[in-house]
Amino acid sequence: MSVAAQIIDNAIKEGRKYLMEHEAKSICSQYGINVTKFRVAKDLDQALEFSREIGYPVVFKIVSPDIIHKSDVGGVIINIKNEEEAKNAYKKIMDNVKKHNPNAKIVGILVQEMAPAGLEVIIGGIKDPQFGHAIMFGLGGIFVEILKDVTFRIVPITREDAEEMIREIRGYPLLKGYRGQPPVDENAIIEALMKTSKLLMDFPKIEQLDLNPIFAYEKGIKVIDARIILE
Repeated sequence: MSVAAQIIDNAIKEGRKYLMEHEAKSICSQYGINVTKFRVAKDLDQALEFSREIGYPVVFKIVSPDIIHKSDVGGVIINIKNEEEAKNAYKKIMDNVKKHNPNAKIVGILVQEMAPAGLEVIIGGIKDPQFGHAIMFGLGGIFVEILKDVTFRIVPITREDAEEMIREIRGYPLLKGYRGQPPVDENAIIEALMKTSKLLMDFPKIEQLDLNPIFAYEKGIKVIDARIILE
Protein backbone atom coordinates (compact mmCIF):
# COMPACT_ATOMS: atom_id res chain seq x y z
CA MET A 1 0.00 0.00 0.00
CA SER A 2 1.34 3.44 -0.93
CA VAL A 3 1.97 6.16 1.67
CA ALA A 4 -1.01 8.14 0.34
CA ALA A 5 -3.34 5.12 0.41
CA GLN A 6 -2.24 4.25 3.95
CA ILE A 7 -2.82 7.81 5.23
CA ILE A 8 -6.31 7.96 3.69
CA ASP A 9 -7.15 4.44 4.89
CA ASN A 10 -6.07 5.27 8.47
CA ALA A 11 -8.16 8.46 8.49
CA ILE A 12 -11.25 6.55 7.31
CA LYS A 13 -10.70 3.86 9.98
CA GLU A 14 -10.48 6.59 12.62
CA GLY A 15 -13.72 8.12 11.35
CA ARG A 16 -12.01 11.30 10.13
CA LYS A 17 -12.99 13.27 7.04
CA TYR A 18 -10.27 15.85 7.52
CA LEU A 19 -6.60 15.03 6.94
CA MET A 20 -4.14 16.87 9.15
CA GLU A 21 -1.73 19.16 7.34
CA HIS A 22 1.31 16.88 7.67
CA GLU A 23 -0.75 14.02 6.21
CA ALA A 24 -1.88 16.14 3.25
CA LYS A 25 1.70 17.32 2.65
CA SER A 26 3.04 13.76 2.84
CA ILE A 27 0.56 12.77 0.11
CA CYS A 28 1.62 15.75 -2.02
CA SER A 29 5.29 14.78 -1.57
CA GLN A 30 4.58 11.23 -2.73
CA TYR A 31 3.17 12.68 -5.96
CA GLY A 32 6.23 14.88 -6.49
CA ILE A 33 4.50 18.13 -5.54
CA ASN A 34 7.04 20.36 -3.78
CA VAL A 35 6.04 21.27 -0.20
CA THR A 36 7.81 23.11 2.60
CA LYS A 37 10.19 21.09 4.77
CA PHE A 38 8.29 19.91 7.86
CA ARG A 39 8.46 17.61 10.87
CA VAL A 40 5.85 16.81 13.53
CA ALA A 41 7.19 17.32 17.06
CA LYS A 42 5.58 15.43 19.94
CA ASP A 43 6.96 17.76 22.63
CA LEU A 44 9.01 20.92 23.17
CA ASP A 45 12.38 19.15 23.01
CA GLN A 46 11.52 17.66 19.62
CA ALA A 47 10.20 21.02 18.40
CA LEU A 48 13.55 22.64 19.25
CA GLU A 49 15.49 19.76 17.68
CA PHE A 50 13.48 19.88 14.45
CA SER A 51 13.77 23.68 14.32
CA ARG A 52 17.55 23.36 14.39
CA GLU A 53 17.45 20.64 11.70
CA ILE A 54 15.19 22.62 9.36
CA GLY A 55 16.95 25.91 10.15
CA TYR A 56 15.56 29.14 11.54
CA PRO A 57 13.33 30.99 10.80
CA VAL A 58 10.54 28.43 11.19
CA VAL A 59 6.76 28.27 11.57
CA PHE A 60 4.92 26.38 14.34
CA LYS A 61 1.39 25.04 13.73
CA ILE A 62 -0.83 23.00 16.01
CA VAL A 63 -1.49 19.43 14.82
CA SER A 64 -4.91 18.15 15.88
CA PRO A 65 -7.65 16.14 14.16
CA ASP A 66 -10.15 18.35 16.02
CA ILE A 67 -8.83 21.69 14.74
CA ILE A 68 -9.32 22.51 11.05
CA HIS A 69 -8.82 26.28 11.14
CA LYS A 70 -5.56 26.55 13.08
CA SER A 71 -5.26 30.35 12.91
CA ASP A 72 -8.71 30.83 14.47
CA VAL A 73 -7.55 29.29 17.75
CA GLY A 74 -4.12 30.96 17.79
CA GLY A 75 -2.51 27.73 16.64
CA VAL A 76 -0.03 29.25 14.16
CA ILE A 77 3.08 31.37 14.85
CA ILE A 78 5.35 32.39 11.96
CA ASN A 79 8.87 33.75 11.61
CA ILE A 80 10.32 32.14 14.74
CA LYS A 81 13.96 33.23 14.58
CA ASN A 82 15.74 31.45 17.45
CA GLU A 83 15.44 28.92 20.26
CA GLU A 84 14.11 31.43 22.81
CA GLU A 85 11.33 32.49 20.42
CA ALA A 86 10.62 28.81 19.69
CA LYS A 87 10.13 28.04 23.41
CA ASN A 88 7.77 31.01 23.79
CA ALA A 89 5.87 30.10 20.60
CA TYR A 90 5.39 26.49 21.70
CA LYS A 91 3.95 27.55 25.07
CA LYS A 92 1.75 30.24 23.51
CA ILE A 93 0.22 27.83 20.96
CA MET A 94 -0.50 25.21 23.63
CA ASP A 95 -2.08 27.83 25.91
CA ASN A 96 -4.18 29.25 23.05
CA VAL A 97 -5.48 25.84 21.99
CA LYS A 98 -6.35 24.79 25.56
CA LYS A 99 -8.24 28.05 26.03
CA HIS A 100 -10.22 27.84 22.75
CA ASN A 101 -10.70 24.07 22.54
CA PRO A 102 -9.80 22.34 25.83
CA ASN A 103 -11.03 18.94 24.64
CA ALA A 104 -9.05 18.90 21.37
CA LYS A 105 -6.77 15.93 20.85
CA ILE A 106 -3.27 17.35 20.31
CA VAL A 107 -0.94 15.23 18.16
CA GLY A 108 1.94 17.72 18.36
CA ILE A 109 3.40 20.77 16.68
CA LEU A 110 4.17 20.98 12.97
CA VAL A 111 7.61 22.57 12.58
CA GLN A 112 7.83 24.04 9.07
CA GLU A 113 10.41 26.08 7.22
CA MET A 114 9.61 29.76 6.78
CA ALA A 115 9.69 29.83 2.99
CA PRO A 116 10.66 33.07 1.21
CA ALA A 117 7.67 34.96 -0.17
CA GLY A 118 6.64 34.36 -3.76
CA LEU A 119 3.64 35.06 -5.97
CA GLU A 120 0.70 33.32 -4.29
CA VAL A 121 -1.29 30.88 -6.41
CA ILE A 122 -3.77 28.12 -5.58
CA ILE A 123 -4.42 24.63 -6.89
CA GLY A 124 -7.67 23.04 -5.74
CA GLY A 125 -9.85 20.05 -6.36
CA ILE A 126 -13.52 19.43 -5.76
CA LYS A 127 -15.75 16.42 -6.41
CA ASP A 128 -19.00 17.00 -8.25
CA PRO A 129 -21.64 14.26 -7.84
CA GLN A 130 -22.41 14.36 -11.57
CA PHE A 131 -19.08 15.08 -13.29
CA GLY A 132 -16.54 13.71 -10.81
CA HIS A 133 -13.42 15.63 -9.86
CA ALA A 134 -12.64 19.09 -11.18
CA ILE A 135 -9.28 20.79 -10.72
CA MET A 136 -8.95 24.52 -10.11
CA PHE A 137 -6.17 27.06 -10.59
CA GLY A 138 -5.97 30.73 -9.71
CA LEU A 139 -4.26 33.45 -7.75
CA GLY A 140 -3.91 32.37 -4.13
CA GLY A 141 -4.02 33.87 -0.65
CA ILE A 142 -6.51 36.72 -0.28
CA PHE A 143 -6.78 37.03 -4.07
CA VAL A 144 -8.85 33.86 -4.35
CA GLU A 145 -11.29 35.13 -1.68
CA ILE A 146 -11.62 38.69 -2.99
CA LEU A 147 -11.16 38.41 -6.76
CA LYS A 148 -12.27 34.78 -7.27
CA ASP A 149 -9.92 34.75 -10.27
CA VAL A 150 -9.93 30.98 -10.90
CA THR A 151 -10.43 28.50 -13.71
CA PHE A 152 -11.59 24.85 -13.72
CA ARG A 153 -11.18 21.64 -15.75
CA ILE A 154 -12.55 18.12 -15.33
CA VAL A 155 -9.76 15.63 -14.55
CA PRO A 156 -7.72 14.05 -15.95
CA ILE A 157 -6.08 17.04 -17.61
CA THR A 158 -3.47 17.16 -20.34
CA ARG A 159 -0.44 19.44 -20.41
CA GLU A 160 -2.31 21.63 -22.91
CA ASP A 161 -5.23 21.89 -20.45
CA ALA A 162 -2.83 22.99 -17.69
CA GLU A 163 -1.25 25.64 -19.93
CA GLU A 164 -4.69 26.98 -20.86
CA MET A 165 -5.77 27.12 -17.20
CA ILE A 166 -2.80 29.28 -16.29
CA ARG A 167 -3.34 31.68 -19.18
CA GLU A 168 -7.11 31.98 -18.69
CA ILE A 169 -7.02 33.79 -15.34
CA ARG A 170 -7.26 37.58 -15.39
CA GLY A 171 -4.17 37.81 -13.20
CA TYR A 172 -1.98 36.01 -15.75
CA PRO A 173 0.12 39.18 -16.38
CA LEU A 174 1.29 38.88 -12.75
CA LEU A 175 2.77 35.48 -13.58
CA LYS A 176 4.61 36.94 -16.58
CA GLY A 177 6.39 39.49 -14.39
CA TYR A 178 5.33 43.02 -13.43
CA ARG A 179 7.00 46.26 -12.29
CA GLY A 180 10.46 44.77 -12.39
CA GLN A 181 9.41 41.46 -10.79
CA PRO A 182 10.70 38.38 -12.62
CA PRO A 183 8.24 35.98 -14.26
CA VAL A 184 7.35 32.86 -12.28
CA ASP A 185 8.14 29.30 -13.32
CA GLU A 186 5.06 28.37 -15.41
CA ASN A 187 6.45 24.92 -16.12
CA ALA A 188 6.61 24.13 -12.39
CA ILE A 189 2.96 25.16 -12.03
CA ILE A 190 1.97 23.03 -15.04
CA GLU A 191 3.74 20.01 -13.51
CA ALA A 192 1.99 20.58 -10.17
CA LEU A 193 -1.41 20.79 -11.89
CA MET A 194 -0.83 17.52 -13.74
CA LYS A 195 0.40 15.74 -10.59
CA THR A 196 -2.62 17.01 -8.65
CA SER A 197 -4.89 15.77 -11.43
CA LYS A 198 -3.35 12.29 -11.08
CA LEU A 199 -3.77 12.41 -7.30
CA LEU A 200 -7.48 13.24 -7.67
CA MET A 201 -7.93 10.44 -10.23
CA ASP A 202 -6.18 7.92 -7.97
CA PHE A 203 -8.30 8.73 -4.92
CA PRO A 204 -12.01 9.15 -5.70
CA LYS A 205 -12.66 9.40 -1.93
CA ILE A 206 -11.16 12.92 -1.91
CA GLU A 207 -14.03 15.39 -1.72
CA GLN A 208 -11.98 18.58 -1.55
CA LEU A 209 -8.31 19.52 -1.92
CA ASP A 210 -6.72 22.93 -1.35
CA LEU A 211 -3.07 23.77 -1.90
CA ASN A 212 -3.16 27.39 -0.80
CA PRO A 213 -1.07 29.34 -0.80
CA ILE A 214 1.53 27.99 -3.18
CA PHE A 215 4.50 30.34 -3.51
CA ALA A 216 5.57 30.54 -7.16
CA TYR A 217 9.17 31.59 -7.77
CA GLU A 218 11.34 32.38 -10.76
CA LYS A 219 12.50 28.77 -10.39
CA GLY A 220 10.10 26.26 -8.89
CA ILE A 221 7.14 26.42 -6.53
CA LYS A 222 6.51 25.51 -2.89
CA VAL A 223 3.22 24.47 -1.24
CA ILE A 224 2.91 26.39 2.03
CA ASP A 225 -0.40 24.98 3.26
CA ALA A 226 -2.31 21.86 2.20
CA ARG A 227 -5.78 20.64 3.06
CA ILE A 228 -7.58 17.45 2.03
CA ILE A 229 -11.17 16.55 2.99
CA LEU A 230 -12.57 13.07 2.33
CA GLU A 231 -16.12 12.05 1.46
